[in-house]
Amino acid sequence: MKVGEVTFDPKTREIRFPAEVNMTEGLLEFFVVHRNGKVHESLLLSDISATNLNIAFKLLKYKASRELYVKVEEDGSLSNEFEEATPEEKKESRLKLLVEWKDGEETKSVSANDLIAHAATEKAMPKSPWVYGGSFVYDGKFVAETSGDLMAIFLSNSALINFSGEDNELDDVWLPHPTRVPAQGTKVTVLIQPYEP
Repeated sequence: MKVGEVTFDPKTREIRFPAEVNMTEGLLEFFVVHRNGKVHESLLLSDISATNLNIAFKLLKYKASRELYVKVEEDGSLSNEFEEATPEEKKESRLKLLVEWKDGEETKSVSANDLIAHAATEKAMPKSPWVYGGSFVYDGKFVAETSGDLMAIFLSNSALINFSGEDNELDDVWLPHPTRVPAQGTKVTVLIQPYEP
């Protein structure tokens, strides 16, 4: 099945969409943004609509968990507390992200986490799951669509998906993995799958 450039499989609950490598060095806050978004801090760029990606999640019965979103106060400021989520929401929001690309005749498939390195340890990102949070609507507009924030490494209420692991509250520790990220401009496919521990 397909909505825009986003394809999805109701049986496997896998979602795919096209993207390209945006950065091979420099600090990362996002894994994927729309081409009109925060391109200076994202590993990958895509032209897909955040709304279409969200429709695929809904049709595949993923449940958004807001547990990684900071609560917003009545005056619009951020609190020190996170939103709550039910056990079912937590379970049904966990994702595994993969990236595929052609290397000559060979198709490479690599975990998103393996393409990102910690600046201090120089090790690949831990295998922690990514979490579908669903972004939010503000002033009648879907914020992931207007911001272009698709998948965030550094926690972002506007992003559809956030990294759940350690140091996700830091914006100065994540880098493209120096030996694993393909060349800038390489066309890739992002795959989203249910997370299985």
